[in-house]
Formats: sequence, structure tokens, C-alpha cells
Amino acid sequence: MASPQTITDADRIAAAQAYISALASHDADGVPFAPGCTRVEVGLKTGFSGEHLRRSLNRGPQYKVIKAVTAPEFTVDGDTVRARFELSTKPRLAGRSVGARIDETFLIPADDPSGRAQIHHIRASIRPFLAR
Repeated sequence: MASPQTITDADRIAAAQAYISALASHDADGVPFAPGCTRVEVGLKTGFSGEHLRRSLNRGPQYKVIKAVTAPEFTVDGDTVRARFELSTKPRLAGRSVGARIDETFLIPADDPSGRAQIHHIRASIRPFLAR
């Protein structure tokens, strides 16, 4: 029996990028979520399965306010891919746009039994800010 092929860092980064792109495009159909994928945002579980996350990104009001994301800075450490980026939202406050600095860590095992880069868990840290 052949051993599973190691999934490249580039493929794992592409999986994380697909999720980040879906934040602004609101089209998560191509995001490679593992079926049991979960998401925790500032200590609260906000994603309960891959399908739940896909539905939320596609239609959830909490994501529909997102207008754009910046190009992420990625680092890979073991089975985790960390992405740091900013997002901007459609709402404005006192004439200023509302944004957030995002630091997300994705669990994307290099030896996933499926043989594909799949997101198994996301941990998000969010720091809102006002921009001119």
C-alpha cells in the first residue's frame, strides 16, 4: 500500500486563500472545507461544519457586510497556515469606513487522508478599526 502523498505548502496556502477570497466575494462554493470543519472567533464557535461555513459565507448577514480584503501575509508552521490581512466593510461610522485586522490560523494537515488540502479548523482573531 502506498503512503499518502504530502500536500504542498502552496496547496495549503491556496486553500486558506480560497476562504479569504470568499469573505469578500460571498461565493464559498470552491472553498475546500473538511466535512467536520469548525471555526472559532474570539473564543466563540461560529462555524459548526464545512457546509455550515459554506452557507454562512454565501448568504450570512455577518459576512454580507464585508466589501474587500487585502492580500494576506501567509506563514506555514507544521499543519497550520496563518494568514494576516485586513478587511473593509460596507457600513460607515461618522463618515469613516469600518475595517478589521484579521489574524486567522487554519488547520490544513499536510497528510490529509483525502489527499487534498482541506481546512479542518479556523481560529480567528479580529481587531476592528476606523479608516478615513
